Amino acid sequence: MANGKLTFRYDRVGDILYIDQCAPYAEQESEEIGDDVIARLNPESGAIENLEVLFFSKRVMESETLELPIDGELQLAG
Repeated sequence: MANGKLTFRYDRVGDILYIDQCAPYAEQESEEIGDDVIARLNPESGAIENLEVLFFSKRVMESETLELPIDGELQLAG
């Protein structure tokens, strides 16, 4: 289901940054992967498809960097 491209959405009311590789769907499993970051996982492969970064504005204001507990590889979408 994941298309590889990342979409970033920010919910000001909930103070949550959503990082989506695909639209969230009901069958995904959710797992807290540390430091108030929730991963939404593909139910078949276990691959991370979405991330929810809780308390996003607080994190950005307290630090010059935002580190997430995941590994990633960036490349041009084509």
